[in-house]
Amino acid sequence: MKRRAFIQSGALVSTAMLVPRFLIGFPIGSGEHTANRLIVVQLSGGNDGLNTVIPYEDDLYFRARPMLAVESSKVLRLNDEQGLNPVMKGLEKWYHEGYVTILNSVGYPNPNRSHFRSMDIWHTASDSDKTLSTGWLGRYIDAACGNGAPLSHAIEVNSTLSLAMKGHQYNGLALSKPKQLYGSTNDPFIRHLVNTPNTGADERDFLYKTLAETASTARYIYEKSKVYTSNQEYPQSAFGKNLKNIAQLIISGCHSQVYYVSLGGFDTHNQQSVKQARLLQQFSEGMDTLLTDLKNNQAEDNVLIMVFSEFGRRVKENASKGTDHGTANNVFVLGKALRQPGIYNPTPSLADLDKGDLNFQIDFRSVYSTLLRNWLKTNDVAILGHDFPTLDLV
Repeated sequence: MKRRAFIQSGALVSTAMLVPRFLIGFPIGSGEHTANRLIVVQLSGGNDGLNTVIPYEDDLYFRARPMLAVESSKVLRLNDEQGLNPVMKGLEKWYHEGYVTILNSVGYPNPNRSHFRSMDIWHTASDSDKTLSTGWLGRYIDAACGNGAPLSHAIEVNSTLSLAMKGHQYNGLALSKPKQLYGSTNDPFIRHLVNTPNTGADERDFLYKTLAETASTARYIYEKSKVYTSNQEYPQSAFGKNLKNIAQLIISGCHSQVYYVSLGGFDTHNQQSVKQARLLQQFSEGMDTLLTDLKNNQAEDNVLIMVFSEFGRRVKENASKGTDHGTANNVFVLGKALRQPGIYNPTPSLADLDKGDLNFQIDFRSVYSTLLRNWLKTNDVAILGHDFPTLDLV
């Protein structure tokens, strides 16, 4: 087996280069991992926040949405002003048990209504007029690995890696199924390459080293994934299966500190009511099952979940029974460790709009700053490049 055969194999090279170098093969063991974990849930497409957390007492809401407004009598009421979409009964239960904080009107100055640009802004934590090549979680991984801290890794349950998980030096790991990743590195050809002596002479040897680390990491994650098999009934969808994979890794004691997962389809320009209800129900049932799984296995104390979308929708419905791209939106934070469960800040004002869109109350980078400083216990200012005010969340 010659090195040239490996270098010329584009598929193998691509696979190896996508794997973060800091995953240096944790030894397989049974020790319990107690560091805080963060699960980030991305609702892709721009979820309509006003029909998710509904201002059911505001006449302006019903005037702006004669076709789309959810009837007041059907809203799952959380307080005297706001309630959840009626399909979100699973999440409502956890809200009343003190596991949910809802942040209203989260956004940023000079908002961008492009899916791609606004998502980049959320992923990188940049100003709207600046472009960054690294993500906020990727820079967290850089900091964690560069300061001599115990090596921890971040997993995105997906076939591709989001910009949010890409750092200057290190990246998170994208995988759909632990068994599939392990199988791809357990191929006889790859095993032969892994066992080939490494001279450290050139870039090719870096690939060999990366591949060896990949194989070790794949084995670690695969072995951990077999420790616990959930008997909870997750939604029968890719999103549900991804949440189940995350729960199984956490409960099994996997040394992954950050998990990232997405649910798409929220770009509801037309026929929104049916489309969004289906997605919100899937999201709510998924969170309900995930929290139940963690709680039943005494794994809830050190897990926090943040749910966001790249922007909300415009206040006024369009002529296609949908809504167009807007700005500020709600953010959910879920977990047992919340300091202020419930509705965190005032209901969005529908009387004071910015060209038909909600004004933001909370900069999303304050949410990141809070999670980085108070939950992941790292230097948020160094990672975000600015000292954003933290929130009383955790």
